[in-house]
Amino acid sequence: MAKIKLMDEILANKIAAGEVVERCSSVVKELVENSIDAGSTEIKVDLLESGTKEIKVTDNGSGMEEDDALLAFSRHATSKLTSEDDLYHINTLGFRGEALASIASVSDIQLKTSTGNIGTIVHLSGGKLVNKSKGDARKGTTITVSNLFYNTPARLKHLKSLYAELAFIIEYMNKLALSHPDIRFCLSNNGNNILRTDGNNNLLKTISDIYGIDVVKKMIEVNASDDDYVIDGFISLPEVHRSSRNHMITIVNGRIVKNNDLNRVINDSYHSYKPDNRYPIVVLNIKLDPSLVDVNVHPTKMDVKFSKFEELKNLISQMIKSAIANKNLIPNVDIDMSEEVYLNEQFLSTFEEPDVSSKEPEVVPKEKPKYEDITLNLERVQEDTPYTKEVYSEDASEDNTHLKDLIKKQEETEKMPELYPVGVVHGTYIICENEKGMYLIDQHAAKERINYEIVKESLASKSVKAIPMLFPLTIELTSNEFIILKQNMDILTNMGFVIEEFGLNSLIIKMHPTWLPKNNEEEAIKKIIDLVIEKEKDFDLSKFNDLVAATMACKMSIKANDRITTEEMENLINDLRKCHNPYNCPHGRPTIIFYSNYDLEKLFKRSGFEQRN
Repeated sequence: MAKIKLMDEILANKIAAGEVVERCSSVVKELVENSIDAGSTEIKVDLLESGTKEIKVTDNGSGMEEDDALLAFSRHATSKLTSEDDLYHINTLGFRGEALASIASVSDIQLKTSTGNIGTIVHLSGGKLVNKSKGDARKGTTITVSNLFYNTPARLKHLKSLYAELAFIIEYMNKLALSHPDIRFCLSNNGNNILRTDGNNNLLKTISDIYGIDVVKKMIEVNASDDDYVIDGFISLPEVHRSSRNHMITIVNGRIVKNNDLNRVINDSYHSYKPDNRYPIVVLNIKLDPSLVDVNVHPTKMDVKFSKFEELKNLISQMIKSAIANKNLIPNVDIDMSEEVYLNEQFLSTFEEPDVSSKEPEVVPKEKPKYEDITLNLERVQEDTPYTKEVYSEDASEDNTHLKDLIKKQEETEKMPELYPVGVVHGTYIICENEKGMYLIDQHAAKERINYEIVKESLASKSVKAIPMLFPLTIELTSNEFIILKQNMDILTNMGFVIEEFGLNSLIIKMHPTWLPKNNEEEAIKKIIDLVIEKEKDFDLSKFNDLVAATMACKMSIKANDRITTEEMENLINDLRKCHNPYNCPHGRPTIIFYSNYDLEKLFKRSGFEQRN
């Protein structure tokens, strides 16, 4: 008797659901993407208990006829591919025809749809047809998914908390809104509005809806193109960053993608402008011929492969670097003493078992907003997800003009103004002034930046200056370390070191480059040798030089509590002004912050006085 048998269709759909439907957010993703492909301009998502009890998606798309409504739940049934050639020119978000069949196999699902004539209602449970009837003629589709994973208890058991499941849904809905600003999205949980965009096709306004006006004020518009790619969008100033990569949003032909190489290029473009373990807010639209990208490489269609990836990476890197190179990146200390802190009790009440102690209070204006502000702390799901803050404005055109004015004002500021030192605090922070206000400079961070650029330029120079050591330095290594160092000896030689073998597994250093920190040469040499050995398996010369420059700059710089004269302060400021990036130390910490005259007057309650006494 044959051992191999054809798998039952419902069983096959359940197995497919394991890849396509991981959690509640997966269902929302598949249903909303179908609505987008149907040409919808308004999409509404209503959740009960964060989607674990019910997910309802309503759109005003093209709808379906009765025959199509029934066939849509069959596996590999789709209207988006008709031949093999179509697979290489995909212009839709969905194309495999697996989603509805997979969702239906693990839930109770009802479909109401109409093309504008007599509608159709289809009800399935566990993938089996329960009922079919006539419906109303409202053009569009409404799909209601209830009791998700009721027949797959293992998957149901591993769902996260209501809080976490809602967090994943909000994260993806925010990204969908950013990828399609021309569509009006609405998301609610237990009747409470969470996200609402106006669909006026203004990306900056959508960013404001999701991240709030304070972030929008610190966004930079970018665009670039070549023969194959057209890129546009917004990137944040380096001072605006998050703890997660989730805020680096890349959209390829309208599809949200997660590509680790793209994220790495974006983050590396901010190198030394921000801490390495923090990530910028970026929304980039990448448009290209569909034949140059393969979207059929992952079950969720979230990852893609590009035909000319190196060109794309170079284009993005140059675009971001040039966008932030000439901006005034001095952080402005915003003083707003009119705000108060309170906890959004209405939002917390949407959960059965809220953990109030883990939520951060939201800072909101005293005036009551049209829609309740929402803040969620995603440490419980180990994600830093963007959430809706300022939501929906009826006067969209006025808001758009205001947002553009904010961006323009920020772009017109000068790079680094003239500063005049007047004192120092704790031997660490230099106090400066000019006609605009007060500046504080971290003397160690500023000197680090200066030394970093000096050392990096020396490493890049073909002519290296070296000096002999008064007492040659002998270094003993283990056998494997000695072999690695011998293989990479040319790196040290190019830096200006003169090194010879000295017995078994030992080296003697006779000369070193002039940029090593004085009185700490031995420690610096050992650190550089350790770096060469450590980076042996993944060695990149430019990154290594950068790491060496940052390490040496820290060793060479004045420290906190080191007292310096006024003349030395002036020289430090002048040297800082000559740097390519005077705003951050090599590790991304700010070198200088700014208090405007208005902020100072506000702190001292003088902003309302016309006369200064």
